Amino acid sequence: MAARAQRSCGLWALLLLGGMSAGVLGTSPDIKTQVTAVAGKLVLTCNMSASTTAIEGHEWVRGEKVLHTDSGSSSVTSYTIEGNMEEHSGLYECVYKGNPVVKGQVNISVPPQVVPYKKSEHGNEGDTGVLTCRSPSFPPVSSWVWYKNGQEPIVNGSGRYIIKSSGNKTELRILKLNIEEDTGDYHCNATNSQGYGGAVVNLRVRSRLAALWPFLGIVAEVLVLVTIIFIYEKRRKPDEVLDDDDGGSAPLKSNATNHKDKNIRQRNAN
Repeated sequence: MAARAQRSCGLWALLLLGGMSAGVLGTSPDIKTQVTAVAGKLVLTCNMSASTTAIEGHEWVRGEKVLHTDSGSSSVTSYTIEGNMEEHSGLYECVYKGNPVVKGQVNISVPPQVVPYKKSEHGNEGDTGVLTCRSPSFPPVSSWVWYKNGQEPIVNGSGRYIIKSSGNKTELRILKLNIEEDTGDYHCNATNSQGYGGAVVNLRVRSRLAALWPFLGIVAEVLVLVTIIFIYEKRRKPDEVLDDDDGGSAPLKSNATNHKDKNIRQRNAN
């Protein structure tokens, strides 16, 4: 009897210990995520199951920014974004408030959306040209490729080319720009796990004398104006010149005539 009682006590102790272990370890919550595009909007949804934690509210977070918060107790939470996936790609978190806090991750992944820093770049002959492209999309770019229209991909360090790429940004430097060789369209192509994308940058190379053109234009205008004035003065009518010269001598002629008439009258009187 004593042995049977000891075995019963041992069995109950084992069951109790197993129950306590299950209560401590519990079952990790399962969160299913979904992204749905509806009428120009994105709906991000999290659905948590197999959780014994009381839900005290929800939050939606992107990076360090809290996008939405509420005090609901539902196991399903959603967040709506105005726009398309290309505009809002990235990592989002749905947070279930409670003790402990449970988090789920929603990824909006798209191919690279490549945009140039400037669609058209200008450089002076002999200077260094800098062309830049970036991709704000998620996931990050895994590789960048530059090439000029109708040519093979540009190899970093070959000739006058230097390529610097880091994550979602790339930069092509062209040393000692040449008008004949370097003018044209350059393509920057990016690749990530979702696909690839690209953009075009037009490069225009100007002569070093281009900076003097405005000054030379002003000088040419002044020379033309001076020439016109000079020709005009040369081609004035002779009578216009004579009229201007005789304007001050007319009174002298009148005085001489008066003296002559006076002398005649004196001779007649004698």
